Amino acid sequence: MGDPSSTTSTGPLLQLLANGLKIWVRRQCDAVGELKLELHGSALELLRGRLSGVSLMAKEVIFQGLPLHYAELKSGPLRLNMNLGKSAQVVTLEQSFDLQGTVSITDKDLNQVLLSDPWRWLGDWLAEELIGITPLGGLQINNDTLELQAPVIGQQEPARRRFLIRADQGTVLIRHEDVDLEASLPMDPAIHIEEAVLNGGQLHLKGRASVTP
Repeated sequence: MGDPSSTTSTGPLLQLLANGLKIWVRRQCDAVGELKLELHGSALELLRGRLSGVSLMAKEVIFQGLPLHYAELKSGPLRLNMNLGKSAQVVTLEQSFDLQGTVSITDKDLNQVLLSDPWRWLGDWLAEELIGITPLGGLQINNDTLELQAPVIGQQEPARRRFLIRADQGTVLIRHEDVDLEASLPMDPAIHIEEAVLNGGQLHLKGRASVTP
């Protein structure tokens, strides 16, 4: 079996950069399963400290405590510094850069993360805003709907509500499937969601972000 971190590049300098970028990506994440990189540019650009962009595909990633089943991203132009004498960190990024692409998270992972730190606050916020009860007891994705559950004191069965989702004004809008009830997810201003879809037991998000090294 080959290395799960594979790279598409040509020439020793680009290969060196690719290896350095893989190190940088892994340091930003708590865990990374499979990782593939494709560099866009030339050795001449690289010698000038520039690269047209990078395409990345990753599976089973944990980023800031959030487990991502799949991510496919493409960066804008990069300004970088090659540290050829330092084997531990071959490349550093000098400026902020743009990312665009898609990520997917399973309902099982989403359920677990919203019931544990550091994301429990978001799960309880969803329960309060959309069910009127806290804490959140769990969630499940059924086809194109999101079911939220919250325990009710004195009752064996939890309260259940079903919602539809869509992208709206850069974030994810969660709307009750029958009544006039909705809430927009709190979103980092550096992230802009363009599309949000529920399918196959997963939440799929498409968007763009500004990344500061």
